[in-house]
Amino acid sequence: MASLRRSLALGLAMVFAAVGLASARDDERPASAGAGDRQILVMLESPPSHLRPDFDYGGAYGDGEGRSARLRIAAGLARRYGVALVSEWPMPLLGVDCFIMAVPAEQSPEEAALRLSRDPGVSWSEPLHLYRGQGEPIAHNDPLYRVQPAAKEWGLAELHQIATGRNVRVAVIDSMIEKNHPDLKGQVEVSENFVSGRPATAEQHGTGVAGIIAARADNGLGIAGLAPGARLLGLRACWQEPARADAPSGASTLCDSLSLARALTFAIVHKAQIINLSLSGPPDILLSKLLDVALGQGVVVVAAYDRGFRDGGFPASHRGVVAVAEETTDPPIAGVLNAPGRDIPTTQPDGGWLLVSGSSYAAAHVSGLFALMREHAPAPRSLSALVVAGPADRIDACATLLRTPSPCKCSCSRP
Repeated sequence: MASLRRSLALGLAMVFAAVGLASARDDERPASAGAGDRQILVMLESPPSHLRPDFDYGGAYGDGEGRSARLRIAAGLARRYGVALVSEWPMPLLGVDCFIMAVPAEQSPEEAALRLSRDPGVSWSEPLHLYRGQGEPIAHNDPLYRVQPAAKEWGLAELHQIATGRNVRVAVIDSMIEKNHPDLKGQVEVSENFVSGRPATAEQHGTGVAGIIAARADNGLGIAGLAPGARLLGLRACWQEPARADAPSGASTLCDSLSLARALTFAIVHKAQIINLSLSGPPDILLSKLLDVALGQGVVVVAAYDRGFRDGGFPASHRGVVAVAEETTDPPIAGVLNAPGRDIPTTQPDGGWLLVSGSSYAAAHVSGLFALMREHAPAPRSLSALVVAGPADRIDACATLLRTPSPCKCSCSRP
């Protein structure tokens, strides 16, 4: 019971932005430099006889002449264009092989990718994009905050009389989730790490997003998730960097397009019904193609809308992705859902709870609501089309959930 007396620390709200394209409300210092800053992805079309990786898409080829031939082609391209072959990743889901190549200091990654894209043997090439999460401090340091905005605004207990998201598979593509947190124990069905060369330890942002979506209910601890019956796929594609003296808002979180692509591939292959992407950054060809595959298979993809970008940032701007912004006093944005995203208590890696804010957490609310809807409507044409907006364009969660088929002849209407 000691955890019930844990004080609520200052919140950390992660708003993802691409390196060099930080939103206006974030500080604009660049992400720390790393090997990914000078790498490009080179896609070669896979021939029909190409050897396939195993079902889990771990990124390894089988043995044989096929792999050797593909490596020779990639190595030849690297020599011709003055770059260095680093590693490989077969992608039969898109019919291509991905080769990661390092660009020397005298070239820019953008120029190298453009030159390689023009080669007739290359499907396309692009820089390895880096993404960054930045903190937004909150002026609260109260004891455990017991009033969740969704509990009051959305009538969470009433919603759970109709659905809990039972057995709906929600992929959280983020930093590593603390699956042994007392509010998340048993909620994370799958935990996979797609980040190389960094410690595999539980991290703030992913753990916070996971708690909002699926924290256990009625266990006498912490919070209740929007969809406590959901099964989470915890797919680590981002990593938390140590806090620095010039980063007053705390530790930052980074992801790159390759780690995100690997996680998206895993989510698609393993039949995730909802994919939560609480991040934003520049458009990306590889990620766009994978999003199209997911959407084409009926997966609901939810992304955080960044008001610092004219189009909300990618992937929120991608056609078919559900864009979500935190509720503010700003005018509503056409095609963007507004959800609770301010002063949200949620789970943290140390086993405690924290107040957070930002569109990342608003997106998590909508992913949780969609999991409730998906429980009784496993394959609707468009869940977002069923969303009912109330005053100030805020989601009426009760009316929205009642638009889905349900064996429960009940009401969640609020006084």
